[in-house]
Amino acid sequence: MAGACGRTYRIDPRLDPAPCNALTETASGLLVPRDAVAGIAPGTAVGTERSVDIDVTPPAAGACPATWTVGARLTPRFAEVAPGVANAQAVASQAWAAAPATLLVPEAGWWEFTLEGYSAIVATTPWAVAMDVRVFNVTANQAQQVRRVQYANINGAANGTNMELQGEFSVTGFLLATGPTVLRADAMRTHVGFNDSTSAGVGFTRLGVTKVSD
Repeated sequence: MAGACGRTYRIDPRLDPAPCNALTETASGLLVPRDAVAGIAPGTAVGTERSVDIDVTPPAAGACPATWTVGARLTPRFAEVAPGVANAQAVASQAWAAAPATLLVPEAGWWEFTLEGYSAIVATTPWAVAMDVRVFNVTANQAQQVRRVQYANINGAANGTNMELQGEFSVTGFLLATGPTVLRADAMRTHVGFNDSTSAGVGFTRLGVTKVSD
């Protein structure tokens, strides 16, 4: 720049050397840092409140402007199985009979479960028999949900008649898993009075879980 006496001064720019400075002076020029944004992989978490996955698409190399595309999506994990038939007649009254197939809840978190199926009781009148089902947490050795799905008390003029009654059910609830967890579907027959059943069981058509929160 020109001074009052016609002399020329050269002013060299300097950078504040503080670590938080966004620019860095080097021999070849200024370095300008760029942020790198990344999403998290499905099924993982950066905190306890995650309910969505974040997808981040970086710009192409050398793109100007450098445009980042960020999106969010719900990605609940889920699993289901057809547990099969639990023969409640093969065990004593008020004893649980297990269905053959179990379900693996793959990771920790809150899960909503659904158990669906049908029950059937066969007996000769007069008879009184009830049927219960439950979702059993094998890993924690505890019942998650117990529900009475059928009850019949048949006592009338048609004594000596062989009868079969069926019922359908759907049971829902919530499970807090601390890690991979095995669930099982069970059935229980209760001989209430008169004749006992000659056949009693539950056909479990579906046991499913959907993750609702970490």
